[in-house]
Amino acid sequence: MRHFSDTRWNPVPTQKLIGFLVGVAAFAVLVFKSEPGFVFVLDYANLVFHEAGHPAVGLFSQHLETYGGTLGQLTFPVVLAVSFWRRREAISFAVSVIWFFENWLNIARYMADARAKVLPLCGGGDHDWARIFGRWNVMNNDTQIAAGVRTVGWLGMGAACAWVVWLWWVARKNPAPVSKVGFAN
Repeated sequence: MRHFSDTRWNPVPTQKLIGFLVGVAAFAVLVFKSEPGFVFVLDYANLVFHEAGHPAVGLFSQHLETYGGTLGQLTFPVVLAVSFWRRREAISFAVSVIWFFENWLNIARYMADARAKVLPLCGGGDHDWARIFGRWNVMNNDTQIAAGVRTVGWLGMGAACAWVVWLWWVARKNPAPVSKVGFAN
């Protein structure tokens, strides 16, 4: 099994690292300038995956359909991450992981609204996290749970960035010959 620290990842040249870090910095500015937990263009795209997740999961279980929205918006970044991991494309993998964890900020925003119910909902339907927290009998802890989820989101995004920098650093210290497909010999 391949490991994330495996030196057989495609190399991260300095120019690509700089581009990645500039992109991450621009994204961070966008996140901080946006409404807390909602990046306009990205989270509207995530909303499409969220809404598609409800009926997809609902095909298998009506009880679990409520969870389908959150699972739906997390699935696409995971599929991309797995695809890039299999191809050993470090920066693309990291961007997919960042997208996955950015979703956690949006999910935390939705969780924190479970009692207040002030966020506009698509179609005016039920509030997923109000239903879920009600089932779990943790409704009074919605904002605390959301804070934990938000923290994990930020840590995950930071870890993905640190990992790319680490791969770049290791490759600079120990350059290895790379074959045509990008794996070390």
